[in-house]
Amino acid sequence: MSRIIRLDTQLSQAFYRPGETVRLTVHIESQVDGPVPARLSAALTHRADVIAQVQKDITLSGGQTSIELTWDPPLASPRGYGVDLRLESEAGDLLAATATAFDVLDRWTQAPRYGFLTDFSPGRSDAAETMEALTRYHVNSLQFYDWMYRHEQFLTGQEPYRDPLGRELSRATVDALIAAAHERGIAAMPYTAIYGASVAFYREHPDWALRGPDGKPIFFGDDFLVIMDPRPGSAWAHHLLDQFGQILRRTAFDGIHLDQYGEPKAGYDAAGVQFPLDAALATFIEETRACVDSLRPEGAVVFNAVNNWPIESVAPAAQDLVYIEVWPPHTGFGDLHRLIVEGQARGGGKPVVLAAYIDPAFEHNVRLADAVIFASGGGHIELGERHRMLADAYFPRCGTMSPSLAEVMRRYYDFAVRYQELIGPATRAGSLESIDFRSLEDFGSLNVWPIVREDEDFTAISLINLTGIEPAEWGRRLESPPKVLGPARLQFTTDRKVSRIWLASPDADDPSAQPLEQWCPTSRPHPLTPSPGALGEGAKGVRGRDGQWAVEIPLLEYWDLVVIEWADSL
Repeated sequence: MSRIIRLDTQLSQAFYRPGETVRLTVHIESQVDGPVPARLSAALTHRADVIAQVQKDITLSGGQTSIELTWDPPLASPRGYGVDLRLESEAGDLLAATATAFDVLDRWTQAPRYGFLTDFSPGRSDAAETMEALTRYHVNSLQFYDWMYRHEQFLTGQEPYRDPLGRELSRATVDALIAAAHERGIAAMPYTAIYGASVAFYREHPDWALRGPDGKPIFFGDDFLVIMDPRPGSAWAHHLLDQFGQILRRTAFDGIHLDQYGEPKAGYDAAGVQFPLDAALATFIEETRACVDSLRPEGAVVFNAVNNWPIESVAPAAQDLVYIEVWPPHTGFGDLHRLIVEGQARGGGKPVVLAAYIDPAFEHNVRLADAVIFASGGGHIELGERHRMLADAYFPRCGTMSPSLAEVMRRYYDFAVRYQELIGPATRAGSLESIDFRSLEDFGSLNVWPIVREDEDFTAISLINLTGIEPAEWGRRLESPPKVLGPARLQFTTDRKVSRIWLASPDADDPSAQPLEQWCPTSRPHPLTPSPGALGEGAKGVRGRDGQWAVEIPLLEYWDLVVIEWADSL
């Protein structure tokens, strides 16, 4: 009697650069009576096409069996791939199946999957295990949050040292985590605050502080920090840039992450003259860029536009991505989509990462928020440490994912990586004004939201199911999932020739592309319907009758992706 307990995967890297070999280890846990012959097969996919297949004959002998598979993918970048794995008996019976994904990028900032670390305590010894766990989610960059000695002095000769809140930290731990991240191809970004300094430092340099309308310094927190003047040429700006230089010379960090607090938005000089801060913050980003470029040419610069301010000034500045910390009034799921689309437009096409803090106990919220964010071409800083998820703006107050949510997150991150060329930051926001989504059965009032990304040769429609979700707010706990729908009809009108239409979903056991029956509403079925196994071949292109098309969606839980591939070019 044989039984497969678990089929799991582990990639060697969070992403791969052009020319690097992909190494995938497949772990098989089994209970068997004696040696059992089996076959492991892997299909490498790009979009909806199988581009390579590998098979290995193995013998299961109980316990864990590990098999390494390798590929040398094409040099094109950015590009995402899926890997569909099947374990079969000698007779061809399916014993287990799973899937994963990987991508090829020139730099992590092409498709940022930002995570976080908060534990830098002396003696921490799980750096390698932490990075291995994060690699399972393809996290390719980490914000080292509150790793420093002081906000105005990041490094110290003390070992260990205490941060301003009394936490005991270790430079040796910081360095070990950076090294472990680099082993997996994960970038390490140091948290810094653009204008925060300790009260003690302010007292030594009272003329460096930003002032309020009353001429007094501006405090952040309960006398925790004092806001300094970040204007170009100020003494504080010179000091902080010198500190950045020390970070990049004395550590292996991969750039600078700049934070702000959202307030104040204006300050006053010693003469009582008011000046706005938006332009000053954008200029400081440029100066930080010059510092990073001179000391870490491949390094990155990231700035936190708190509550989307001042996005008009900082999005086009010389940072590598647009990072937005989301607060009210941006409370709806629709706000997440809008912030990403507008941020990418203002940033000239830069990727957008949202910091939207959701307690991992709110599992339906997490799932829907990530569906909206990923479908909109954005990233979400949420995963870090081991099985931890951001739940608060103070990162150490993170929560622990349940095993079920952790598995869902693996599927969702796999999906975002696999289909990034269809929904990722390299695509553009689109619209389908003529789209009509309605149930074929009587479900009553539906709330299915289409999010469209497109390029010259495809239109990708993510169907986000908000049916039964009230209110549709990402931060307020949803007690139940959206109402499952299906089968349902998706209709659209176009003058373009259709090559093929297919569907994929991270909610399905099989995330690979599935052909959809397609027809003209007045003539069903249509001869364009692909035959089984022919999805990779496509059709030369057919026009719908009067430009009308319809496809049937078998099932919609949280998120389905419908892809229309065009046979003609715009």
